[in-house]
Amino acid sequence: MRCRRAVHVLVLAVLAAGAARADDAARGAALLAPFKSQLQQALQDGLRRGPAAAIGACRIEAPALAAALSRDGVRLGRTSHRLRNPANAGPAWASAVLDDYLDAPDARAGRVVAIAPGRLGWIEPIVTQPQCVACHGEAIAPAVAAALVELYPTDRAVGFKPGELRGVFWVEFPAAP
Repeated sequence: MRCRRAVHVLVLAVLAAGAARADDAARGAALLAPFKSQLQQALQDGLRRGPAAAIGACRIEAPALAAALSRDGVRLGRTSHRLRNPANAGPAWASAVLDDYLDAPDARAGRVVAIAPGRLGWIEPIVTQPQCVACHGEAIAPAVAAALVELYPTDRAVGFKPGELRGVFWVEFPAAP
């Protein structure tokens, strides 16, 4: 009887942990959603004015959006395995998940990461879209390439094809009490 009860308690604990993980994933995704949608809008607006304007969206607006949304114990951003801007280097936990995404392309779902006592992270892949190759692709227009060289002399964020992993969006937040 004790063994059956212990198994029952263990099953309930596992189920509760799974439900908490799902809640944490939903919280992380919700915290990241405004950043993703506002950045996408800024990039689309920039691309309508040309790739050079889109560079400004990534260079100026993305960090400003991340800073504005990083408050009340929440911190967020984006990073890549091939950075254009060294200031976009992510936290160590995000880099570790990014490495996992690179090693296992079929396992690129968003995930919750316990990063410290009372702190969680949520991370999602950024997949290169067709419009991204204007600035991140293999054949970049000369004017865009010149602007990138001027602004980012150590740029490594080129040579991507649509569908390839470009990087990750990440968010850190307090664990629910």
